[in-house]
Amino acid sequence: MEFSCISFQLDGPIASITLHRPDKLNAISAAMVAELHRALDAAEANELVRVITLQGAGRAFCSGFDLSEMQTGTSSAETRRILQADFDIIMRFWNSAKPTLAAVHGYALGGGFELAMACDMTIAAESAMFGEPEPKFGSGIVALLLPWLTGPKQAKEMLLFGNDRVSAQRAHEMGLINTVVKSAVLLDELRAAAGRCAMLDAQAVRLTKSAINRSYSHMGFEDALRQALEIDTVIETTETAESRTFKEILAKDGVKAAVAWREARIFK
Repeated sequence: MEFSCISFQLDGPIASITLHRPDKLNAISAAMVAELHRALDAAEANELVRVITLQGAGRAFCSGFDLSEMQTGTSSAETRRILQADFDIIMRFWNSAKPTLAAVHGYALGGGFELAMACDMTIAAESAMFGEPEPKFGSGIVALLLPWLTGPKQAKEMLLFGNDRVSAQRAHEMGLINTVVKSAVLLDELRAAAGRCAMLDAQAVRLTKSAINRSYSHMGFEDALRQALEIDTVIETTETAESRTFKEILAKDGVKAAVAWREARIFK
């Protein structure tokens, strides 16, 4: 298979997916979403594959969804379709019958952070940074996994109080990632963990993952995520005077100017 936004390799029982838009810090585009689906389809259909790994090329794991594709004036129906597509690709890593394992370096922000959380295991370089900056820009969260993996206090601190630069060590303490390692050995640790998974009984692993996910289902996991997605749709399609001016300044003068305008407006 040919890809332009990702790379996909098979190494015995390990299927390796690499986000490959390094010039955009691996921002997730519609084309990347389609290619991720194709790669996951291939990995899940291959009986030799026992584990799927995910990593990013260049300076970062993933900076989130490519906001340039969400054009001003997009209809509510089209916005809802885009958000659903973004949600679906994140949740494929959670719902895959095969274990998924992410290796994070640099930034994992927004949708990139959600991808990392959706994987069954996440290893991070000690210099990695995590966050959900969407509320800063008047946007919502596509896949609200955060409170399910940590607690409401930590989730609200990040989302309601602007703590969108969380260190790898802090993310580990919050239960959002499994292991923090030196940057130089990140990929070695990824391969070692994938190898350990591949050596286990494939059916036992598949059924155990299913049992864990079903436990979350019984707690209302999917319903809560769907409701959060609907709220995100409202956020993205409802314009206020504040959001309109912020976006105008953002488009014209950049992030710093828009944030400065909001701060001056609120604390004048």
